[in-house]
Amino acid sequence: MLSRPHSHLAALRGLRADLAALSLGALAAAALPPVHAIPVLLVSVPGLLALLDGAQTPMEAARRGWWFGLGHHVLGLYWVTEAILFEAARFWWLVPLAVPALAATLAVFIAAACGLARLARPGWPRVLALGGAWVLADLARQFVLTGFPWNPWGSVWEVPGVIGDVFIQPAAWISVHGLTLATLLLAAVPVLGRRWQIGGATLFAVWISVGLIRLHETPPPPTGLNVVLVQGNVAQGQKFDQALAVRIFASYLALSEQGLKQAGNAPAVVIWPETAFPGLLQTDERARQAIEQATAGVPTLVGTVRFDERDRPRNSLFAVVDGGMIAGVYDKWHLVPFGEYVPDWLPLPIMLMPGGGFASGPGPRTLSVPGLPPFGALICYEAIFPGQIVDRDDRPAWLVNVTNDAWFGNSTGPRQHLAAARMRAVEEGLPLLRAANTGISAAFDANGREIGRLGMQQTGTLVVALPSPLPETLFGRLGLWLPGIAGAVALGTGLVAGRIAASG
Repeated sequence: MLSRPHSHLAALRGLRADLAALSLGALAAAALPPVHAIPVLLVSVPGLLALLDGAQTPMEAARRGWWFGLGHHVLGLYWVTEAILFEAARFWWLVPLAVPALAATLAVFIAAACGLARLARPGWPRVLALGGAWVLADLARQFVLTGFPWNPWGSVWEVPGVIGDVFIQPAAWISVHGLTLATLLLAAVPVLGRRWQIGGATLFAVWISVGLIRLHETPPPPTGLNVVLVQGNVAQGQKFDQALAVRIFASYLALSEQGLKQAGNAPAVVIWPETAFPGLLQTDERARQAIEQATAGVPTLVGTVRFDERDRPRNSLFAVVDGGMIAGVYDKWHLVPFGEYVPDWLPLPIMLMPGGGFASGPGPRTLSVPGLPPFGALICYEAIFPGQIVDRDDRPAWLVNVTNDAWFGNSTGPRQHLAAARMRAVEEGLPLLRAANTGISAAFDANGREIGRLGMQQTGTLVVALPSPLPETLFGRLGLWLPGIAGAVALGTGLVAGRIAASG
C-alpha cells in the first residue's frame, strides 16, 4: 500500500520535493496539543523518510528536513504573532516576519537530524538514526541561543483525560525527549517490514501497560493543605494601566477572600499569577498589609516585578505571610529573549528594550515558607524546560507555576504551555499547581493527572487539595543524561548498521 506513494515522494526533485516536505511538516503540526491528531504522524513521518531516501546527498536531505521543519513550526507557533499585535504600533513590521523567522531557525535542528539520518542505510537503520538525531537536536534546541524547546513530539500524547494520563507516565524515566524518540520510531513502523511492525505493536502495548501500572500504584496520603488558585483574567492591555491598578488589586483581594471561604477551615495557601500585582509589592507595605487582611494571614504567593540593588527589574514571585512580611522571593532565571531581555550574543544591539530588559535570577531553587511544604517556583516560560526546573540538592515537595498567557489570546499557545507544565509534573514526580492570568489555571498530581482547571478567559478561583509528591523519579535523579544517551545510542546504532552492511 505504501510502496507507490513512497516511490513517488522519493522521485521528487528540487522545488517539488521542498514543497512536499513543507506540506508534510505542516500536517505533522496537527498532532500537537491541543488538536492531538496523532495518526497524521503515520503519514508525515513515512513521507519524510521517503524524501530522505530520495535525497542524493546528506545536504539535500538536510534541505528537505529544513522545509519540513519550516512547515511544522509555522503552524505550531502561529500564536506568537498574537503577542506582537499588542504593540503593533511599534512592531508592526515584525508581524509578517516573526513566526517565519522563528520557524526557520528551529527548522535548522530538524535539518541537522535529517542530514545525519541520510548517512544511515535505508530501512530500519535510517529510522533509528533519524529518531536518535531528532532527540539530540531537541536537546540542543533546549540550550542553543538560550533555548526554545517548545512543542517536542513527546507532547502529542498529552491528550486530556485518562488516555493522556496513561501515555505520559514513561516520562518519569525518560522525559518528554524519550517519548519523542518512541513516537518517531512508532510513526515510522508502517514503512518497515512485518517483523518491525510486530515489534512496534509490542512496544505500544508495553507502553500502555507501564502507564496503567504506574497510575494504579497506591498514592501517598494528601498533604492536608488547600490551594487557592486565583485567575484575575486581566486583559494584557490593562495589566499595567495605572488608572486601573486599584481596581485590579481590589479584584484579586476579593477573589482571594472568595476562594478561602470555599477552602473552609483547613490550612491553605493562595496563589496569584505572574505579575498579578500592578505595582511594586517590594516597597508597598500598605498593599502587603491589605493582602494579609484579605487572606487572614494565609501565605499568599504573588507574581510581581521588583527592582534589585542595581535598579534592574526582575520578574519575581513573593511569598507574603502573616503581618504582611515577605517570607521568600524567587526571581525568574530563564528569561524570554526579545520579550524580557535582549540577548548579549547578538552581533549588533537591537534597541527593543531600553536598559536591556529584565535581570535574571540565579536558577532553580526551593523556597521554604512557614506553614507550607517546600516548593519550587516556575515563572511562565520556565515550565517548558525539562530537567531544568528543580534544585537537585534541595528537592521540593510541589511545584508552583505562575504565568501570564494573556499575550497570546485564546489561541493554541496557552494550551501548549499548559501541556508543557503537565509534563514537568510527571518527569519530576511532583504535583504542580498553576495560576494563569487569563487561563488556563490548573492543578496536576505527581502523575500528571488533572485534578481541576479554570478555562480560558474566565474570572474566578480554583480550590484544590494539594497532593503529595511521589518518590524521586529516575529522570529526576539522572536528568537529561538519560534521553541524551538514548538518542546517541539510537543514532550510533543506525549509522553503524549502515557501515556494517556496506563493508559486508
